[in-house]
Order: sequence, then C-alpha cells, then structure tokens
Amino acid sequence: MSQQKKLPHYPMYIDGEFIESSKIELCSINPHNGKPWATFANSEPKEIERAIMAARQSLHQGEWTEMLPTERGKLLFKLADLIEEHAALIGEIETNDSGKLLAETATQTKYVADYYRYFAGLADKIEGATLPIDKPDMHVFTTNEPIGIVAAIVPWNAQMFLTATKLAPALAAGCAVIIKASEIAPCALLYFAKLIHAAGFPRGVVSVVTGDAANCAIPLTTHPDIDRIAFTGGPDTAKQIIRNSAENFAVTTLELGGKSPILVFDDANIESAVNGIIAGNYGASGQSCVAGSRVLVHRAIKKKLIAKLIEKVNLIKVGSPTSLETHIGPLCTEQQIKLIEVTLKKAESQGAKIIFGGKRKDGEGYYFEPTLVDCHNDSIATLKVEMFGPVMSMLTFSEEQEAIDMANNTDYGLGSGVFTDNLARAHRVSKKIRAGICWINSYRAISPIAPFGGYKQSGYAREAGLQSINDYLRTKTTWINISNEPMANPFVMR
Repeated sequence: MSQQKKLPHYPMYIDGEFIESSKIELCSINPHNGKPWATFANSEPKEIERAIMAARQSLHQGEWTEMLPTERGKLLFKLADLIEEHAALIGEIETNDSGKLLAETATQTKYVADYYRYFAGLADKIEGATLPIDKPDMHVFTTNEPIGIVAAIVPWNAQMFLTATKLAPALAAGCAVIIKASEIAPCALLYFAKLIHAAGFPRGVVSVVTGDAANCAIPLTTHPDIDRIAFTGGPDTAKQIIRNSAENFAVTTLELGGKSPILVFDDANIESAVNGIIAGNYGASGQSCVAGSRVLVHRAIKKKLIAKLIEKVNLIKVGSPTSLETHIGPLCTEQQIKLIEVTLKKAESQGAKIIFGGKRKDGEGYYFEPTLVDCHNDSIATLKVEMFGPVMSMLTFSEEQEAIDMANNTDYGLGSGVFTDNLARAHRVSKKIRAGICWINSYRAISPIAPFGGYKQSGYAREAGLQSINDYLRTKTTWINISNEPMANPFVMR
C-alpha cells in the first residue's frame, strides 16, 4: 500500500468538490506492463446519493436553472477550449490507463472539443411551436424543457468521445449529469472533472463517479430521481440497466456493441478496401464497438485481397502505446486476451483457419498479434463473438444478395462498410444492410454532426447530430384561454 500511495491519485467529483472514497480506493493497471500506475476513488451508495441530491438542487433551486440558454452555450464553449488545451495530458492519462495509442488518445481528445462546440451552438436554438389549434379563443404553444437528471454511463474505450456524445447535448439542453466512468481505466474522466470545474459550471450540474455495480451502477440507475440513462457498453449490462430503469421509468439510450460487416465487391479499389479493413479491425487495437470484424469478400478477389492485406500487416508495429511509431498497442485487460484465445480455439475446432497472427505476444503486458481467420461458413465462433481485439474473420461470397444476407446474419447492427466502385450497387446494398451506420469506400469516420447508433442488439436511439439534443428534452404544452368570457359550464355539452 505504501508503494501505491506514491502513485498518481484521482478523486471523484461531486457537488463541485473533489472527494475521496469512504472506505476503499482502487488501482488502475497499465496494460503495457500489467503493473499499477495510479489509484482512484471508488464510490459507495452514499456518494451516489450525494451526487443525485446535488443534481436535483441545481435543477430546482440553483444558478443553473436560472441560466439563459446562451449562457449555457458559453460555458460549453469554454469547456471545449479547456479540452483542447489539455488534450495532450488527457491523452497521456488515458494511454497509461487503457493502453490505447497516445497518438490516438491525444488526437481524439482534441477533436472531442468540437462536439462541445457543436452543442454549445445549439443551446439557444431549442425552440417550441405555436399550434393552429382546432378550438376558438385558445392560444396553445409548446416549450421544450430539460428532461432532468441524466446518468451517463461510459466504458473505458473512447471514453472522452463517448462522454461528449452524452454530456454535451445534455448540458446544452439544461440537464444535470452524473457521469459514471468505468471502474476499468477511469482516470481520464476523473481528470476531466477538473476541466468541468474550471469551466465554471455551477455546483451539482456535473458529477463524475466510478465504482462497481453494487456500490455505484445499481444505486445510480435505480434511483427514483434519475430521469434519463445514457449507456454505452455490452448487451448483457444493457439488459440489466433496462431492468433497473423499471424502478424509476427513466428514458434510456443504449449504444452497444457490434460485429460489423465490411463488404468488398470484385470491382472495389483493393488498396482502399485493405486500408478500410485495417482501420476497421486494427485501429484502436480492435477495441471499438464499430470494429469491422466480419470481412465479406467477393470470391474472385479473395487471394489478391489477402496478399495485399498480408503485405500491409507485415508493416504493422505492435508495441508501446506511448511510441509514435507503434500501430497496435496492448489490449486493456487480461480478460480480453483470454476471450480471444478461447474463441479462436473454438473456431479452429469448427474448421476455420488462422491465416496470420492468432497468438499473444511474448513478454509483459496485454499484447495480441493482428489476426485473420478464414471461415468456410457464417456459423464460426469468431463471426459471432465480439472479442474486442485485433481479430478479423473473412467469408467469401459470389452474388450481391448473398453478401447482403451474410451481412445481416448477426444479432448486432451498429456499423457496416461497403467497398465498390459501382455507385448504384453502393446505394442498393447500403439500403439493405440492417445497421445504423454505413460507410461507403471508407470506415470509422465520425463527426458531431452525424448521428451514431445501431439496430437490434447494438442498441437504440442516436448520439451526436442535431436530433440527439431532443433526447434530453421534454415537451410541455400550454393552453391559454384568451376569451373575455368566463369558462363555459363543463356539464353543458355543445
């Protein structure tokens, strides 16, 4: 413990104060070497209660509820500037915490600032309407009000981005937000709380907590004062959150996992397709909910595509996430490697063939080789299990409809990619794929302007984009009798 006390420490942020754990603090493990690098505060139910009470106070009696929408927008603009200013440091913390490449964490954090700017600009664009009502002497109009207290539950991967897609529209709408960071690698978000504080948001408007299910997630998602739950994570946890929301009827947004298909037709630009496949599978070491882990390639170009893929994969450097020369860093947890190993073993027993990779790298840390699995049918385990690592599975097809059927043969429906030089085909195929996102001759592009979300077990509702701010609002209808006459006798029917 004395050694741990020398490590960097990250407290929680509740009601405008940085607070410590009541009983216990946890360690964050650096995936590069498997050793503790920092400690962080771990919440208990009483800390969750305090955060919710502070949020309620800010919404009903505090400065936040009286703040004009334009003023809310200015705070979000200030927060965006602070994020940009601290992007390198936040990136360094996230890299130590999760193993993601420093080049990616710092760059992504800097870009995340644009999400806050986008929603800052929308804060005073929330409008109601005057209704052409079908009754005389009535003036009827609608206003949009903050939905209330939001529980934003964020996983460890892409945490600054996934927080922005929840926090930015919620604050623009005038809500109060409790961010629940993952108990695996939460330190970047705990540091982010310092920027929220420095931006000048009133007390209680934003709290940042972390902890396990029993002490943090369950007390938060079942609390009667929670009005909305915005969750990113796995389907199993999402099912539990839906059950929890039965306690408070909180509206839910679920952004879950995927086994996204990338379809490569025989007229595709091979160079572009291979780059898209690598981006979709080995970007972020495969630890992405939109990873294009099912590659469906036309039979006529399979050998050519694999040869080009091997050529490029041989240039990939697996190593320390802090090195700018590294392309693939470690996975975040030991459990991910175990899941990959078990799934690959099952796939081989089903007749699949590992073309390259397939092994954990020797030495310390949670490193796994970039891997390609050749599958002879779409029942192979690696085509079904979301492994959250640098593993892709390949299937071949001969006809367009066959490719579409393969693409849709999954419980998920988050991302998809289509590589073809035939514009008509691109439109036909993208229309038929059951997924919330479809990239044509590209992959993994994001923007604050573009909605993000899935079908089926990849969740529902959308994050980012103009429509997402409406998820944090409730519509109120106001009726005004503008007649000089008294209200009619309700028992006299006309």
